Amino acid sequence: MKPNIFFTADHHFGHENMIRFSERPFESPEHMNEELIKRWNEKIEPSDTVYHLGDFSLGKPDFTKEILDRLNGNIHLIKGNHEGAALTYPKRFASIRDYHELKVDEPENSNGKQKIILFHYAMRTWNGSHRGIWQLYGHSHGTLPDDEMALSFDVGVDCHDFYPISYEEVKEIIKKKKWTPPFEPRN
Repeated sequence: MKPNIFFTADHHFGHENMIRFSERPFESPEHMNEELIKRWNEKIEPSDTVYHLGDFSLGKPDFTKEILDRLNGNIHLIKGNHEGAALTYPKRFASIRDYHELKVDEPENSNGKQKIILFHYAMRTWNGSHRGIWQLYGHSHGTLPDDEMALSFDVGVDCHDFYPISYEEVKEIIKKKKWTPPFEPRN
């Protein structure tokens, strides 16, 4: 049974300048907000788990609460650098953290788990990066070149047609990386 876990970042709800800064294909902040909500709810069921890796909204608290109330899923917030409004509505989030080490059931792995480091910012190295641990990030809005040799990438909406990305989609992207373990396993 596939885990219903999704990852996303950098919605910047209510941030008019983000349309220009990231060359988003929206006519107005209202159009952007509505399209981001629509695409989120197309993929996310109410019972699904979503890890939002920061920069949820730049709107005012009441506006942000209204957006959060319209989104499906149990949302875990990994704080970005624009979280003021989202943090005024903490009860909407299943958890709020600066950083998280997630373990997902993964029958394809020898230990039956896949560990994933969740952080708003990209890291060049992280806990377990030499052992096949993944790192997912946001913040860069697709401007950071992907490193084929690292098991990390940007899950922000600007990189994924403004949709959240599922664990299975992440796994397929990671499988295409050229990473190899730097140390031979010791017996």
